[in-house]
Amino acid sequence: MENPPDTNKRLTDLEIKASFTEDLLDQLDQVIVRQQQQIDSLMREIAQLRQPAVDGGAGVSRNLRDELPPHF
Repeated sequence: MENPPDTNKRLTDLEIKASFTEDLLDQLDQVIVRQQQQIDSLMREIAQLRQPAVDGGAGVSRNLRDELPPHF
């Protein structure tokens, strides 16, 4: 049969592990929120970058030679 000090130590160890696990979960949650904000921001940027290409190219014929860099 276990003696009470062993049980108390095991219970304390489990409480410590639970506390560290909870802290880690909070940190990971913050990382996920930050990453989602970055993804949303990047998607808005991509949409903005695509918009002028769609609007600017309508009805305008482009000569690809005019767009070549000077070293070509």
